[in-house]
Amino acid sequence: MTPDTDRHAEKMKLRKAHQDKIVAARQGEKGLLIVHTGKGKGKSTAAFGMAMRAIAHGMKVGVVQFIKGPWESGERDLLRKFPDQVEVHAMGEGFTWETQDRERDVRAAKEAWEMSKKFIADPEVKLVVLDELNIVLRYDYLDLVDVLDAIAARPVDTHVVVTGRNAKDELIEAADLVTEMTQVKHPFRDGIKAQAGIEF
Repeated sequence: MTPDTDRHAEKMKLRKAHQDKIVAARQGEKGLLIVHTGKGKGKSTAAFGMAMRAIAHGMKVGVVQFIKGPWESGERDLLRKFPDQVEVHAMGEGFTWETQDRERDVRAAKEAWEMSKKFIADPEVKLVVLDELNIVLRYDYLDLVDVLDAIAARPVDTHVVVTGRNAKDELIEAADLVTEMTQVKHPFRDGIKAQAGIEF
């Protein structure tokens, strides 16, 4: 071994001891409120990845999509292969600039929220994905206080994942984990359309 290799090994040994001490001190468990927001891609994808991980651990999962409508997507097709563990409800009417009907959008959001509350309150459901909830909260289609109260009242071991751009400050404050996706580059700007297996 060279002196550089020895120094590196000693440095990593000290770092490992420090990390092991930190990990050992973290023994608590609870249901988390997780928020994926920001202008970059991957918010829903990350949430669906968590759903797949939960399935692998034998957990029950509830998914409510607030904006995305009944068109097919790879995530939904895959999750529906586990009907004993997952319920998926695509209850949106499409993007708000497509519907151009606030009353219809509000009605759809309220119906999706009623389904969401059932999942959140059900002690058998361990992970609830509220896809694009941030969008309907941004446009005030739902009462933010009602949403926060329902999430706060969830069973102690229920995880809730909220996705969508422009998360409200109050939701960010209430969350245990917040990730902001930042867009650096996107193929759409270069004339590339949404593609199966990548966007849906």
